[in-house]
Formats: sequence, C-alpha cells, structure tokens
Amino acid sequence: MSKKLKVVMTVKLPDGVETRFRELFNTTLWLNKNPMPREALLDAAQTAEVLVSSINDRIDEAFFEAAGEQLKMIANFGVGHDHIDIAKAVEKGIIVTNTPGVLTEDTAEMTMGLIIAVSRRFIEGAETVQRGEFSAWSPTFLMGRRIYGKRLGIVGMGRIGQALARRARAFGMQVHYHNRKPVSARISEELEATYWDDLDQMLARMDVVSINAPGSPSTFHLLSAERLALLQPHAILVNTARGQIVDEEALAHLLKANRIAGVGLDVYERATAISPELFGLPNAVLLPHMASSTVEARTDMGDRVILNIKTLQDGHRPPDRVIPAML
Repeated sequence: MSKKLKVVMTVKLPDGVETRFRELFNTTLWLNKNPMPREALLDAAQTAEVLVSSINDRIDEAFFEAAGEQLKMIANFGVGHDHIDIAKAVEKGIIVTNTPGVLTEDTAEMTMGLIIAVSRRFIEGAETVQRGEFSAWSPTFLMGRRIYGKRLGIVGMGRIGQALARRARAFGMQVHYHNRKPVSARISEELEATYWDDLDQMLARMDVVSINAPGSPSTFHLLSAERLALLQPHAILVNTARGQIVDEEALAHLLKANRIAGVGLDVYERATAISPELFGLPNAVLLPHMASSTVEARTDMGDRVILNIKTLQDGHRPPDRVIPAML
C-alpha cells in the first residue's frame, strides 16, 4: 500500500468530499468558510506534500520561495489557474493540476439563465413584487425582449461555449462565435454556428454577447472600451468566464449612458472589488461568482482533485496536469 501523502487544504469543501480525503490521505482540513490567510498559506507550503488550493489563493513566486522541498503538487480546486505561477511551479519541479470538464453544464446553465434574466428583466420584476409595488397589470410595464430569433455571439467556443450554444439553439437563437480557430465541421453543423474570425465585426451585429473565453494575458481587456462601444444599443452582455476579459469601468459607463441594454455578470475585473458604478443599475444583474455552485459540480470537482492526488500517490502521472503553453 502506498504511503499516504500529507495533504493540506486551503478551502472548505463539502463534508462528503472532505471525508473521502481523510480516508485516502493524511489530510489537514480547512474548516473556515473564509479563505486561508496568506501567512497560513505560506506555512502550509512548508509542511504539505500536496496543497489543495482554490482561486482565493495567490500561488506566486513568493509562495514558491517559501515552499519546502517536500511540496510535490498543487491540486487546484477549479478549472482556472491564472492565480498560480505555473512557470515557477515547473521550475521548482512541482506538479499543478486542475479540474477540467466538470463545470461545463453548470456554467452553461447559469449563462443561459443570465441571458434570459437580463433580456426579460426578471430581477426587476421580482424586486417590484418583493417591495409590494405590484398593484395592477399594465401592457407596457417592465417590457423586455424575447430571445427567440435573436443572434447570440459567443466569445470562446470551448466546452462551455459549445454547451451554451446547444441551449441557445433550443431557445431558437441564432448562434455566432469568435474563437482562435473554427470548431470542427461536425460541431459547426450540429450547432448551425456562424464563425467570425474578426471579433469586432461579430460584436457589432449581435443581440446578445456571451464571454466564455479563458483568462490569460492575451484575453485581458479583450472587450476593451473601443470594442464595447461597437455593441448595439439594444444588445446585452453576459460574462461567466473571467472578469479581466472586460473593461469593467468602460462597461459601467456604457450602461449608465444607456448605450447598451443590460449586462449579466458573475465575474468581475478585480474579484470582489466590484466597480461601484455598477451598483444600483436596473439593467445590471450581478451575481456572486456562482456559475458552478451546484451540489453536483462541487462533488465532481472534489472527486477530480482526489483522482489527481491518488494517481500521484500511486506513483503515476496525474491526468489533469497543467502545462505552460510555452513548454
């Protein structure tokens, strides 16, 4: 039987997942629902053989300098890994893994939900009833726009983008997309999707734009102030990917000036430091980074982390190793 690896968790996970960790590994749990403080994180780097991290942790050069020789692996609880200095990890000989493929359906569901909520003004309607202000029906009250027949422009046609496209087709939307390269002919035919190699041209023609691209230096402010200004006045923008892809200040300015119809955001440029200009706008649906927040997704993510660590413990290569693009 393999020696149990010393695993330190920086994040509170569902009880069932944590119990399985304790069964398989020599695990130190983090039972606080708040993120692990920086000092505790650096202490963990000096004792753990495997660190189970999350997007809340800053795994940077200073972290790796503090890490002890025993640290073999950082098992990230999540798909995104832009908070981890992957190149430095490789230099130190530390494996980094993530949990790809387990959040696809949940994120696509949330994205579709935001498209509908913003288009049909669900939040405004619900708040009107909660305030006790619904006294009579009126033909012109809180009129939104139907999504049937509208053009959806997807920025980033990976797993989540394709899952969103399937849902959008079921609602009768016309699917367009921008990606580094076109999807396969089979997928394009299935989704009846129109490819645009020029992002600017696509943005100017869409009724709804959804951001589903990964976060990276190349996608930082991909939707800049100049590109946002290309959107039509009736268009809505939804982002459930990475907040840094959109120039948040420019977006807030367009909303306040009624230059676009609305936004649905689950992610923000500066994490929880949301631009104050977005608050109080009736055409902005703002969610607390909950696109993957389902019992099923969190359990699947935990199982994926366990698989990666168990594979390492058994002397094999973890299946979800993250490799820098330049390698």
